[in-house]
Amino acid sequence: MSDTVCFFHTVASLSDRFDSLASDYIQDADTFHIVDESVLQELLTVGEMTPSVTRRICSQLSLAEDAGADVVLDTCSSTSPAVDIAREMVDIPIIKIDDPMTEAAVERGEHISVVATASSTLEPSTELVRSKADQAGKSVTVEPVFVDGALDAREGGDVDRHDHLVSERVRELAAETDVVILAQASMSHLAPTLDDEVAVPVLSSPDLAMEAVASEIR
Repeated sequence: MSDTVCFFHTVASLSDRFDSLASDYIQDADTFHIVDESVLQELLTVGEMTPSVTRRICSQLSLAEDAGADVVLDTCSSTSPAVDIAREMVDIPIIKIDDPMTEAAVERGEHISVVATASSTLEPSTELVRSKADQAGKSVTVEPVFVDGALDAREGGDVDRHDHLVSERVRELAAETDVVILAQASMSHLAPTLDDEVAVPVLSSPDLAMEAVASEIR
């Protein structure tokens, strides 16, 4: 019997991306998606994790277990605090998309820049880096960096402008940091090119997260 992996998204367009990644990393697994775009919409509007949002995230992740998932990958960086609560409610592993990436960042540098285009992502991603550093017994400086206008450009269909704004900011940061984290899966397509262009590691989450999923179901 094949293992079953659930992908939980707050951005519907990520489903195709993770179907492609699944074909690369977990070819023999069964997969399905749960999407709740209202979660991210409310987080961006309210600006913080509310009890209502936390309940909805925990409910969706619990339903993933009820639907037969052996492991869940939460692909939304902004939902990280709620995942910690959901993990106490289910008996299956829930992997935060940023877990492997932030662990790698802590291993590779002491000054870590966390780049985000969604304001709701900055605090949870920054705190996750600090938490991973504490677990590793390492002292790090974490700099949250918001790329203003990039998300609006992407949502308006101007992906080229989004990519330009993010890339320019990463190039600027490379002169003053040890590691750059692209804190949302929506920026991950830029990582290979930027990693070649700048002198410091530029990390993104999807591939590292899928490696973690593959290890979990082996």
